[in-house]
Amino acid sequence: MGLKEKLHQFKEENKDKKWLPLFSAFHTFLYTPNDTASAGTHIKGADDLKRTMNTVIMALIPVLIFGMFNAGFQHNIAVNGNFTSGMSFFSGEFWNLDNFIIGAAKILPLVIISYGIGLGVEFIFAILKGHEVEEGYLVTGMLVPLIVPVDIPLWMLSVAVVFGVVIGKEVFGGTGMNIMNPALIIRAFLFFAYPTWMSGDKVWVTGAVDVAGTADAISGETILGSLAQGKEMIYSVSDMFFGFIPGSVGETSTLLILLGAAFLIFSKIGSWRIMLSAVAGALAMGLIFNMIADANIISEGSKFYSLMSTPFWHHLLIGGFAFGVVYMATDPVTASQTNKGKWYYGFLIGFLSIAIRVFNPAYPEGVMLAILLMNVFAPTIDHYVVQGNIKKRMKRLKAKKA
Repeated sequence: MGLKEKLHQFKEENKDKKWLPLFSAFHTFLYTPNDTASAGTHIKGADDLKRTMNTVIMALIPVLIFGMFNAGFQHNIAVNGNFTSGMSFFSGEFWNLDNFIIGAAKILPLVIISYGIGLGVEFIFAILKGHEVEEGYLVTGMLVPLIVPVDIPLWMLSVAVVFGVVIGKEVFGGTGMNIMNPALIIRAFLFFAYPTWMSGDKVWVTGAVDVAGTADAISGETILGSLAQGKEMIYSVSDMFFGFIPGSVGETSTLLILLGAAFLIFSKIGSWRIMLSAVAGALAMGLIFNMIADANIISEGSKFYSLMSTPFWHHLLIGGFAFGVVYMATDPVTASQTNKGKWYYGFLIGFLSIAIRVFNPAYPEGVMLAILLMNVFAPTIDHYVVQGNIKKRMKRLKAKKA
């Protein structure tokens, strides 16, 4: 008898033990289950929940690594003031070990806390409820450090993770039953509970030395924060596209996010309909704002003018829009399930994201709130799509009978 068979036999012999879900979690992470369908008609496929979650994580790893380099890069810019706009993506000024070490030292603790606390809560609920630990948090645990401020206190993140897992997921029945994205629930909790840490207009930069020679941690402005205050753009389009800009860990590099989107679409995990329609919605809202600004309906002195007059397609390159649309709006649990519903769902996310971004200068972002709002309305959208299809079929049936 091989090791795999012995482990399955061990599970059978101890199936009444309270600690079995903990053992099963590590067991199923390493091996596929022995349980197979034996009767009836079934759809056969090579994928399962574990493989699906691991695929999404693989799409997130390049973004995480880039974010570590960028955190260190932004630190060195603040200290030395030597930013060169229009750099090549393969510039040695960016890809150096010093940048990575500085960024990793700040970001890895966020990853450890996210997984440690989140999986700990999952294990507790699995033992209390007597079911196996599900793999759904594998992706949430990776998303959380990519969407929170990099300088957020670890205790604050711990509280938010507990809230997000318990209230955002477990109370609904666990993986596959939640109505809103758990990672965004965690960020929303931080946004409303600790607003001074989640203003959205600052980015962490460490070790800056002031004129007195004192080392300290400072915050630099994000692009959205700068535009919301009416300041001029200092970054080129290539800087924004490649990701050499301040911002949350996972949101800066549009290039890598697009590559992740292509990977998710190719693996049939992410919906291209949602991504494409969200982009269309954002462009439509941005174009409307540009028309308003060009018509001088809003004066140049208005606090809304800078973001309104920003070229409509620039909204796709700045802030968390691209990251949110690719990795969170496409969550198969909380998104619309019907093909037509996905078009409506994605378009409204893009449209509302830019609307919130422009009209909320105190928090110049919008994709988080837009996705959470549409998570709530996704079942309603699907309901009306299904009802519309039923009515069309009934009309065809009546016409045929007539």
